[in-house]
Amino acid sequence: MKIQTNFCVAYIPIGVGTFHLESAQKLFLESQKIIRELSQAQQIDFAFPEKMLLSLDDLGEWLNELERSKKEYLLLLQNVTFANAAYATEVFRRFKDSSVTIWTLREPVIDGGRLRLNSLTGAFSAANAFCSIQEGSFEYIFGSPDEKEVQAQLKTIFLAAKVKSQLRACKLAAVGHTPDGFGFGRALDSDLSRVFGTRLISVEARELILKAKKYSPQEIEDVLQKSKKILVNLDSIPEQNVLDFARLYKAYTEFVEQNKIAALASRCWPDFFVDFGTPVCAVLSLLNMDGIPSSCESDLYGALSMLITELLGGEGAFFGDPVSLDEKENTLTFWHCGMANCSLARSDTGANVGVHPNRKIGPTMEFGCKPSSQATIFRVGRTKDGAFRFFISEGEILDKPRQFLGTSLVVKTKTPSKTLVKNAVLDGWEPHFVVAYKNISEELCALARMLRVPFYKY
Repeated sequence: MKIQTNFCVAYIPIGVGTFHLESAQKLFLESQKIIRELSQAQQIDFAFPEKMLLSLDDLGEWLNELERSKKEYLLLLQNVTFANAAYATEVFRRFKDSSVTIWTLREPVIDGGRLRLNSLTGAFSAANAFCSIQEGSFEYIFGSPDEKEVQAQLKTIFLAAKVKSQLRACKLAAVGHTPDGFGFGRALDSDLSRVFGTRLISVEARELILKAKKYSPQEIEDVLQKSKKILVNLDSIPEQNVLDFARLYKAYTEFVEQNKIAALASRCWPDFFVDFGTPVCAVLSLLNMDGIPSSCESDLYGALSMLITELLGGEGAFFGDPVSLDEKENTLTFWHCGMANCSLARSDTGANVGVHPNRKIGPTMEFGCKPSSQATIFRVGRTKDGAFRFFISEGEILDKPRQFLGTSLVVKTKTPSKTLVKNAVLDGWEPHFVVAYKNISEELCALARMLRVPFYKY
């Protein structure tokens, strides 16, 4: 998913000239090299000063240059040597809305002689200044640039900050209203904008239904042929339902393209069964495969959760209900009526279609999902007072066939599944979750801190 932003990693190496500058210079150059490599690998812009910033005047000139660029920064504040709080104060005073990482360098030599860097004391000064000036939190790294753990932390932080920036460039869509009893997915544009920076537009489901009904057979031929190449057993569905599905898919696709939608939540029942005669399930499945995270039952925060995991993980995620647990196998099964991303289908069945388990109308998706050695269960949730929170849990996706009519996925959880479910229920989490095909728990934690959203790891 390509979302253009003006995001940039800004390296700010502060210190003073009274420490061992040969050691500091070596680590300054090594840090630049690692930052450059990691940024380029993630297609992120980066900015370096020409030299270490060993005076407040040097720092001020570099900050002036950053301000003139008017980019959205991740500030990577590194003590190449000790620097008093005046340095960090100047940075945090000027860039109050930027994400911040404080990086302490490991003392290069302990030989009973001179303290060469004293970077750690500088980190305490910088952290104290941050907590006195800014709200929220910052990321913290300890170690030298050649350490694998440090590089892994930088990679995680860079990606989380990039996604924070991408969310600010995203537009979400709510297609129709949430059904009665599903208000947990209903979102306000002001809340989304305030916390995530995203924009929200709303459209009535009937508008897309009316749009779909107007297409001629010739106008839907291209999407019909595309669908027949992807969907298995589509010819088992009555012809009129197949044609209406293609019309609806075209209507949604054009709406997404015209409005530059990054993710959407769609009403599904009863409107599409009753007013249109064909479900929207397979349409959402194909939209998910097209790279537009799409949830059903108008769960906008479910769609946002899918968008976040796909930006962090790079591939489609499963959206569904936790419906069954097996404490002996330590598994939790997620299921939904039939709108899972086609690309998640098991290879032995492909993206098979059928009819809705309750309404007996198709096409809906009917398959179990492919396995993965890594998985993250995630949800953007809300507390009773409306505050946002993140649900995060880890596991793996087992090689299991479809568990129930519709689409399903079985997660072997890192935490005992019965304990996970008990705690999640007691804490009042919503009944829809997202399962990502990658372990992105650390990235989600970092993103939560950057967004000033509390997170809960289960």
